[in-house]
Amino acid sequence: MASYTPPTKDMQFILHDVLDVSGSDIPGYAELDADFTSAVLDEAGKLASEVLAPLNSVGDTEGCSLENGVVRTPTGFKAAFDQIREGGWTALDLPEEYGGQNMPAILGTAVGEMFSASNQAFTMYHGLTHGAASAILAHGTDDQKTRYLPNMASCEWTGTMNLTEPHCGTDLGLMRTKADPQDDGSYKISGQKIFISSGEHDMAENIIHLVLAKIPGGPEGIKGVSLFIVPKFLVKDDGSLGDRNGMTCSKIEEKMGIHGNATCVMDYDDATGWLLGEEHKGMRAMFTMMNEARLGVGMQGLAQAEAAYQNAVEYAKDRLQGRDVTGDQNPDGPADPLIVHPDIRRALLDQKSFVEGARAFLLWGAFLFDRSHRTGDEDAEGLVSLMTPVIKGFLTDQGFDMTILAQQIYGGHGYIEDSGMSQYARDARITMIYEGANGVQALDLVGRKLAQSGGKYIMAFFEEVKTFLKENSENETLKADFLDPLKDASKHLQAAGMYFMQNGVKNPNAALSGSYDFMHLFGHVCLGLMWARSANAAAEALDKGAADTDFYNTKLITGRYYMKRRLPATAMHLARIESGADPVMSLDADQF
Repeated sequence: MASYTPPTKDMQFILHDVLDVSGSDIPGYAELDADFTSAVLDEAGKLASEVLAPLNSVGDTEGCSLENGVVRTPTGFKAAFDQIREGGWTALDLPEEYGGQNMPAILGTAVGEMFSASNQAFTMYHGLTHGAASAILAHGTDDQKTRYLPNMASCEWTGTMNLTEPHCGTDLGLMRTKADPQDDGSYKISGQKIFISSGEHDMAENIIHLVLAKIPGGPEGIKGVSLFIVPKFLVKDDGSLGDRNGMTCSKIEEKMGIHGNATCVMDYDDATGWLLGEEHKGMRAMFTMMNEARLGVGMQGLAQAEAAYQNAVEYAKDRLQGRDVTGDQNPDGPADPLIVHPDIRRALLDQKSFVEGARAFLLWGAFLFDRSHRTGDEDAEGLVSLMTPVIKGFLTDQGFDMTILAQQIYGGHGYIEDSGMSQYARDARITMIYEGANGVQALDLVGRKLAQSGGKYIMAFFEEVKTFLKENSENETLKADFLDPLKDASKHLQAAGMYFMQNGVKNPNAALSGSYDFMHLFGHVCLGLMWARSANAAAEALDKGAADTDFYNTKLITGRYYMKRRLPATAMHLARIESGADPVMSLDADQF
């Protein structure tokens, strides 16, 4: 049976040694001293390992059931949800005026990773609620905020996002759900939405759906889409619940993974809704939730990789199989443990170096998010916007690959359900698809984000790398193993960007054919930067006489592995990009 140990020590290292959060000028960060963050992370870690992790396989095997329009969640989910809710974990970084604790998003991100790693399907119920609350907070009227946010912050009420319809996914301009205006300022919402995570369940007394729909007579396509608040139960002026709204869950999807989360088909039949934000500006409001969700999905990719890796390490140390070619390591036993074999070491180090680098990248992204939202720093906002498709796309692609590597270490035992390893792979697989499939993330990165503000933010990223390299140019500990590989990888990224500039205008397919490789090239450079910063922090800690020398030396060894074995992939991705559109586009459609 799979287990989970919260990686709080590594989180503390990133927060304090690498990012120096308590020394930052971001409002609220001064309170994030090591004792405080340790207390929060340790308590969240206990919930993750002792409450949520034991329910992970329960959710996978039982799934959700639909009975007379009511969705029943797996055994133990409701009691666990009550425990998470009562502890205030659902509103860690929401404003105090609506019942939140107003902590920085970086702390919420670290907590969210542990919850997702221990039980992704469960965590989605309150994770999506947070995103819906953020959309209302950013775009709602004062009445809407007062009416909905306190109960959403506490998760007495949960929230969803309703975008996809049977005939349209990414191309939302094709949607048919309509919103007919009423004399009292409300709208009647009619249509069907599919793939609605947490769309119906028995863990909250109300569900606040955010639904995209078209007001008749509006502009064609995506420009005519508006966003509406459509509660499961209407909310009276005094805050009490009124009549059931005109919506039903007609089906729960049978899925490859995340069985413990109810993925619903939602039918709206003249349901009463209220406009959120402006008419025909629904995507602007929805993107508040979607961008937050995309960062959260990147976190899920990392989280599943972490959980799978932990179990693979334990199995590799315990499972006896074959002999070390350099001499028996377990002479009194019938065989040596798997971990003596170089290819097992390779697989484990691929996982370990990804997980730790990705965690630093994700928390750096949350750091930028906090700087943007808490100080109004437009440069930080632009940089995190640039990074969002990379965090979502690269971390989920790689995260899934790492769960497969972990499963591979188990051999046949990883393929059967008793080990629990297939669940990590199945749960990780959806992260590459939902909140915008990763091919769409790559198109967004190359087609929109690179050119944003005249390329200002990609240049800002290059400046981040350049500044780090310059500041540490005399550091002999870093130079050969970290600085030189990072410099080479950054040059590959710049060359890819230059190729797009020189060829993309006259032949857009030349850029778009290389977009997926560019997303991965960019992701590797980001992790290379994170590993260089982590190595610098570890070396400084050792120089200052840190007691836990094994932890910091392990950081340096793991970082060197990434720089030598993983980061060189940037050259391959650049070669693919520079091959242009012809290898991709030469076949006619009927030749496939």
